Amino acid sequence: MNTAAKITRPSVSSLQQPDENERLEVLRNYQILDSPPEKAFDDLVRLAAYICGTTISLVSLIDAERQWFKANLGLERFSETHRDAAFCQYAMLSDDVFEVSDTTLDPLFQQNPLVVSNPNIRFYAGAALVSPEGLPLGTICALDTQPRSLNDQQREAMRILAREVVAHLELRRARLQLEQEQQKLEGLLRMANNAAETMFVGSRNEIFVKQDHKLVRVHTNDIRYVEALGDYVNIYTSRERYTVYSTMKELEAKLPLREFARVHRKYIVCLDRITSIEGDIMLVDNGRGTDRQVNPTPVPIGNSYKAALLSRLNLI
Repeated sequence: MNTAAKITRPSVSSLQQPDENERLEVLRNYQILDSPPEKAFDDLVRLAAYICGTTISLVSLIDAERQWFKANLGLERFSETHRDAAFCQYAMLSDDVFEVSDTTLDPLFQQNPLVVSNPNIRFYAGAALVSPEGLPLGTICALDTQPRSLNDQQREAMRILAREVVAHLELRRARLQLEQEQQKLEGLLRMANNAAETMFVGSRNEIFVKQDHKLVRVHTNDIRYVEALGDYVNIYTSRERYTVYSTMKELEAKLPLREFARVHRKYIVCLDRITSIEGDIMLVDNGRGTDRQVNPTPVPIGNSYKAALLSRLNLI
């Protein structure tokens, strides 16, 4: 029997060519080309190689003139190849698993540089990665240096793995979009705070803080004290605590200078809310009791801030 007749793959003429410009736009919207390795994709190629019994497996994405490997098992000396040498540019257009049992017997691949020289590929099977828009991005594929054929269970496993790769691509894209929206919101917050003085005729009676993806107006005369917490600050009012991404220096510039004082590298207090000072500790009215003296909040005073604080108090 002619071994070439056993090759299970569609003819080149049956492969469906997408709109290449649209396909490339969708691929690049994932922002994944030339990104570092990620465990989720590495695990999937390891699983593909194990299921298919091959020494090589890849997640290959087809760019305009190259195939780039997002995940690579067994072909680590290559991070990409020219698109002309890519088996995957054909496999990604197939409606089913694209399989070449023996590349040396296939006229389409027998002169391929990956076949005639290192790494001397003899077997290829790839399942297309199809975006939700229905456009092919590349493949998850299994390769070997020995001819072989997949059974029905292995082909079904490759179909499942291809869907898993696309699911991870979608999760990754959603996370990046969320991070970008977060950065835009942070920028909007900073713009709102920077414009606050102009918006309110040069006064510093109000600031805007971001809470749960919205901007909230806070009256500064309701702020008791501010506490630094790593890259964030907690703003305590009589009713709420607001946690915002900011530095103490940035926030201090937004507060009325005559009403607030930096008393510690981690604390800013409203001078009108100080109820007593003992040594290096002050008590700050937190506004949460019917009696102003009920449960005041202790706030430390930094040595380098103490003299400046005392000079602003009416001492007898």
